[in-house]
Amino acid sequence: MFLSDVDIHRAIKRGDIILKPFSKKKLQPASYDISLGNKFIINETHTTSFIDPLNKIFPKTREVNIKDGEAFVLHPGVSILGYSKEYFGSDHFLIELSGKSSLARIGLLVHNSAALVNPGHFLHVALELCNLNNVPIIIRPGMAIAQLIFASLSSKTSSNYKQTGRYAKNNLVGYLPPKVLVKKKDKKKR
Repeated sequence: MFLSDVDIHRAIKRGDIILKPFSKKKLQPASYDISLGNKFIINETHTTSFIDPLNKIFPKTREVNIKDGEAFVLHPGVSILGYSKEYFGSDHFLIELSGKSSLARIGLLVHNSAALVNPGHFLHVALELCNLNNVPIIIRPGMAIAQLIFASLSSKTSSNYKQTGRYAKNNLVGYLPPKVLVKKKDKKKR
């Protein structure tokens, strides 16, 4: 069962949902709007010939920080990572990230597949931003970018993401791209 605005607000007051910063203005009838943060991860396309996840070949990336009020131009066909301004999570509820229909209509995809935040995972969620339009889209830190939907569980979980998740030790951000590993042999040669 999904939580209504009344239930979401109650759960935040009780501490069953952590959502910082919280603004009652962003509370929708059965969801909560979150904003785009300042941090973006972009691929270094000039040094990346291909991606092969099975063989752990990933693109080289770099972090770009955009100040509040500034613009990021997302070109057609480009996919980047952005992060939410809000830090959120819950030990008691499953959280689903959903795009905003107004942005979907202009071709901005905010998540490709990673829409669930399991109980025990607290983070600034990684947004898989992609421009599906044929013209650039301007995105700005602070703009409403997605919405969170909260679902109650049929029973208490036997474990939670704090114990089993791959970000259990560092749950400040939802995802960071893989680091390019230097083999020990290669390191000695340098």
